[in-house]
Formats: sequence, C-alpha cells, structure tokens
Amino acid sequence: MALIPLEEPTTRRIPPHTFSLFALGFRPLYLLAAALAVVVIPLWVLVLSGVLAMPITGMLWHAHEMIFGFAAAVIVGFLFTAGRNWTGIDTPSGGQLAALAALWLAGRVAMAAGSGWWVAAVDIAFLTIAAAALLRVLLKARSWRNYFVGVLPCLLGVANALFHLAVNGVLAIDPLVGIHGALGLIVVLEIVIGGRVIPMFTANSIRGIQQWRNARFDLVAAVAAGVALMLWAAGYSGWAGGVSALAALLQLARWGGWNPWATHRTPLLWILHVSYLWIPLGLALLAASQWGLVARSAGVHALAIGATGGLIMGMITRTSLGHTGRMLVAGRLETFAYALVQLAAVLRVLTVAFIPAAAMAGIHAAAMAWVLAFALYLWRYTPFLVYARVDGKAG
Repeated sequence: MALIPLEEPTTRRIPPHTFSLFALGFRPLYLLAAALAVVVIPLWVLVLSGVLAMPITGMLWHAHEMIFGFAAAVIVGFLFTAGRNWTGIDTPSGGQLAALAALWLAGRVAMAAGSGWWVAAVDIAFLTIAAAALLRVLLKARSWRNYFVGVLPCLLGVANALFHLAVNGVLAIDPLVGIHGALGLIVVLEIVIGGRVIPMFTANSIRGIQQWRNARFDLVAAVAAGVALMLWAAGYSGWAGGVSALAALLQLARWGGWNPWATHRTPLLWILHVSYLWIPLGLALLAASQWGLVARSAGVHALAIGATGGLIMGMITRTSLGHTGRMLVAGRLETFAYALVQLAAVLRVLTVAFIPAAAMAGIHAAAMAWVLAFALYLWRYTPFLVYARVDGKAG
C-alpha cells in the first residue's frame, strides 16, 4: 500500500544574501542611472567652470548624458520590469541584462572620451537593442495597450541618432533638436504612465478619496501636450506658444482632479504629485519662452529636473521597494531625497527665469541638492538592488 505524503508542497526560496543584480531590469539600470546622476553633474559644473573639457560642446554633452544616459537607463529598467508584469513573459535577465548594462556603460565612457562615428555607434546601440527586446515581449503577448510605451525606446533611439548626425555634421540642424525631441517624448511617457499610476496609487492608499478622471479629457490633454512639445522641439515659433499654454492648462486641470492635496502626509505619493505638477509649469514656461518672456532653459529644466528627475526619484524608490519584497513606505531618508530633488528644480528654474544674475549660483546650489539626493538613494538602495528579495521570491 502506497503512503500518501502529508507534507505541504514547498516553493524554493532564494536566500536574501544571494547576488541578484541581474535578476530583473530595474536592478542594474536603476543603480547605474543613480551613479551617473551623482558623477555627471559635478563633472558638468567643472566643465561649465572651465576646469574640464569634453570632446563635444560641454552643454551638449551634459544634456545628452542626462537624457540618453540617466533618463534612458531608468526608462528601460522600468519598462523591462513592468513589461514582465504586463505580459507574464520574461524580459532580459542574467547574462543578457549584464551585457546590456555593460553596453550602456560603454556609451557613457565613449561620450566622455571621444567623438565621431565610433562613439555614435556605441551610444546608439543601447536603445536599439533595448527597444527590440521590449517590443519582442509586447508583440509576443499581443499587449496592444502597451505598444506605445514599447515604441518609445525606438523613438528615443531615433532622437539620439539625430543628435549624433547633427554633431558629426551630416545633418544641418541644431543638435538640441534631438535632445529636445527626446525630452518631449519622455514627458509624453510621463503623462501616459503617470496618468495611469499616480491616481491609482493615490486611490489605493487613501481610503474614500474623491477624484475626478475622464478618459476623453485625458486623451485631449495628452495630445495637446505632445503636439506642443514636438512643435517646440522642432523650433516652430508660430502658434506653438499658444498650444503650450493650452496644454499647460489642460494638464493642470487633470492633475487637480487627482486630489493631490490629500497626499501631503504620504511622501511616497506626494513626490509623484508634486513632480507631475512641473509638467504644466514647464509647458507654461515653454510658452513664456516662445513669447520672449523668459529664457528657454527655464522650461527645459522645469521638465527635466522637476518633472523627470522628481518622477524618477519617486518611482525608483517605490519600485525598488516593491520589487524587492519590502513595504511601500518612504522613510526620512527617502523624504529628504524627494525634497532635495524638488529644491534642485526650484533653484535652477527660479534663478534662470527670474534672477538671471544669480543663475550661476543657482546651478551650483541645484547641483549640490541633486547629487546629495541620488547619493542618498545609492547609499540606501544599493544593497536592495544587488541582493535577492527579502521575501525569497524571484525577481
């Protein structure tokens, strides 16, 4: 007579001190992006002060690295991680992910060390391969709803190619067209993904909260912002200022409908709401710059530091906690880092827009706040990203 085993089936648990840096996309790419944020900004200040020189114009190098280095790494890491959740299909991990991270790092070294076609080839390769890997997963799963975010790395790659073609004299355009086009694409991604998750996170965390949302209004607001950003990036003056102002009002109304005031006691939520507020502010400043009222860089830094930097800090803390099996709670360190990123945005935008005489001081102060914020992230989250989940699960 066969005996029936009475033990409950067990699932293999991964020991918490297992090296897991390449288990899922967010781990190495968040880590590398935060490290770049800490290293590149002081280098940019030294370049700006004349202490260092780069193979290409210092301002172009700085802008390129913050968009196609820092932001692109976070976006790819986030989309690889989210893509697996959306589809149930594995995105690159292990050796493939390690190779992709090494390719990203090679692009950063190439941009700082040289110029020419070999630099362009190394730098463009990261987004090209990452886009192909992500699209393969989305197409295999027929995840129609997420095709746009799958195409985004492709479009960022095109913008990066335009930048290199301009820098190398093949296209007679300002290299900033590629930079500004990429920033516009990133802001559109923030509008789409932010519109999905920010009100959802808020409603899930604060019971009984009252919110106003409308799918058609959201679509109109997103299209208006996308058109405004693309007109601005292309250098079209015409009625682009008016479109930017309209898009700012629509985004402000959308943001207000999420009831952001109810999140003031929850840092993990208010950082997302405050950062998103920089999108209508940035669009308004772009309108003002096209009307000759403020410097163009005011709107650029509102979108790049306030919106993109703030949302990145909010999401890399949130997703790092959640995907390593930890409680979704921001402590004092995270709250301080959130405040520092917002301070960096305020200092940079306020001085360049309204106190031009203090613009240089604003750059130095903003740089200090930014670097400290991401250094705190690295100090706290590096062990989380390097080692296995605390709950023993894979990922």
